[in-house]
Amino acid sequence: MSGTPQDLETECDVLVVGSGAGALTGAYAAAARGLDTTVIERTALFGGTSAYSGAACWLPGSRVQSRAGAGDSTELARAYLRALLGEETADRQDAFVAYAPAVVDLLEQNPDIAFAWQAFPDYFAAPGRLDRGRSIVPVDLPAEALGELLPLVRPAVDRDRAGLGQPGTPLTAGRALIGRLLLALTGTGRATLRTRTSLRSLVVEDGRVVGVRAESEGRTVTLRARRGVLLAAGGFERDAAMRTEEGVPGDASWSMAPGGSNTGAPIRAAVAAGAATALMDEGWFCPAAEGPDGAVSFVLGLHGGLFTDASGVRFANESLPYDRMGRAMAADPAGRIPAHFVFDSREEGALPAIAVPGLDPGACLESGVWVRADTVDELAHRIGVPAAALGRTVEEFNASARSGTDQAFHRGEDPYDLFFAGPAPDGVPNPCLRPLDRPPYYAARIVLGDLGTKGGLRTDTDARVLRADGSAIEGLYAAGNTAASLSGSVYPGPGIPLGTAMTFAALAVRHLSGGV
Repeated sequence: MSGTPQDLETECDVLVVGSGAGALTGAYAAAARGLDTTVIERTALFGGTSAYSGAACWLPGSRVQSRAGAGDSTELARAYLRALLGEETADRQDAFVAYAPAVVDLLEQNPDIAFAWQAFPDYFAAPGRLDRGRSIVPVDLPAEALGELLPLVRPAVDRDRAGLGQPGTPLTAGRALIGRLLLALTGTGRATLRTRTSLRSLVVEDGRVVGVRAESEGRTVTLRARRGVLLAAGGFERDAAMRTEEGVPGDASWSMAPGGSNTGAPIRAAVAAGAATALMDEGWFCPAAEGPDGAVSFVLGLHGGLFTDASGVRFANESLPYDRMGRAMAADPAGRIPAHFVFDSREEGALPAIAVPGLDPGACLESGVWVRADTVDELAHRIGVPAAALGRTVEEFNASARSGTDQAFHRGEDPYDLFFAGPAPDGVPNPCLRPLDRPPYYAARIVLGDLGTKGGLRTDTDARVLRADGSAIEGLYAAGNTAASLSGSVYPGPGIPLGTAMTFAALAVRHLSGGV
């Protein structure tokens, strides 16, 4: 590194901005090809929102699915995406499914990376769907395997929000994915990792991006890249002003992204260099339960209860995949944000769903984000909805529970609904429809959360960033939520955000290295 303390400069072959699954896959792909690779991360920890995730990776047709006998193939995955997404992004859909198996091969060739197939249904009933899913997940990673890298991996969301580091237990889910990628990357001997380094602008010479200017510990740093710059630092979900400007529903404080990250700086820097954007009002949405401290918990996998709007009426199948339920809320923000998650005491006051991070019922009641009442009528008064309407809603729902058929919204008829339901209690014909008949009753306040924005830089099949006229900005690539998603307003299945990020990051490296 050379230069004055005020203006430092360094050089590498490939510069990667961000440290989630897409960024680290791209970095490893570059380093494994013998390219000197630098990764810069805005915060003190690696992993971003990927580290919070369940780490499902929608990487279809790979040897992992084949080993498990999952019945997947590239052709089935292509048919599924085309049925949902149509022809608008057909070229990127095809590039994605064609290269995904090679990405898995590349990663699993490294002894530090291992995947397993895990049942998790695709989200839509469409040709090519697998009812048990095609997602793969990283194998758990012993904490001691990471050595000095362990404190650099962003911990699970509950520990991270509490300011706690990684425990001495095996890393699971997103932490295992980030940990394994970091082990593989550093093991190449070709990687430089920099934390607390924030991109400020791109360095452009003769129309080509040749590096970035960043701020690191109060100093300006110029990081030059001989082969290319890969932007894979998430979206802009934590920037309230940019969300408002672009019309993204929800609130920055309701996002599941780590605090202090995902402010959209790479997107703004690329736009300043001539890049075009798309889907800027889109996100990966989800219902989110407000917690006693004002933070939110991602809610999925309902196995009881119902949602009502401000009028005390159901408005969707509550067991829908989370993005679809989030979009149902966003369709009527005045009436459905917040919504009310109404449930009874079948689980002794606990939320009949998965909440990430978990919620303490006592603390939620004490803070007022949950309310409790001995009768449905009293509950309605306490949450401010018409008592007669909520009473009818519960009566109709209980009638559906007795018959086993939800004629209004067909809850419990799809493999995804049933995946989280568990066995039906005695006398309940549909495990997704459990009557609300055990007082006291509860209502939790639900807002529109997100797992990130999904609008960003327009890219081609090699992840090259494009101008408005369709020409590529030489030397500049984007993947993950920094790029506009190929899935538009649709969330096809578990792990699509990670799978596409990882694949297009690898495609970017293939292109910039001149490889195949």
